[in-house]
Amino acid sequence: MDTTHIETLLNLATVLGIFVLLALPSLIGMAHDRRIDRQIREAGEAGHPEVVLGDDQKSSSRSTVPSTAIWYADGRRSKKLVSS
Repeated sequence: MDTTHIETLLNLATVLGIFVLLALPSLIGMAHDRRIDRQIREAGEAGHPEVVLGDDQKSSSRSTVPSTAIWYADGRRSKKLVSS
């Protein structure tokens, strides 16, 4: 092998290394999502009633208590300045 072949091989290894570094977080995230999906599916098949799958969730099961941001905004609105 001469110098050109060695440089080409090093360049190829560098490009592949960069590609792996860029793709690795995405692949780890996909594997994590698949594991979570499998655990949810297995819990649903085991008959746990607290596991909600898909569109079975009703809107009445959501919390009706306003968030802190809404309480803060309501308090700020009530303190309007009166111009004379």
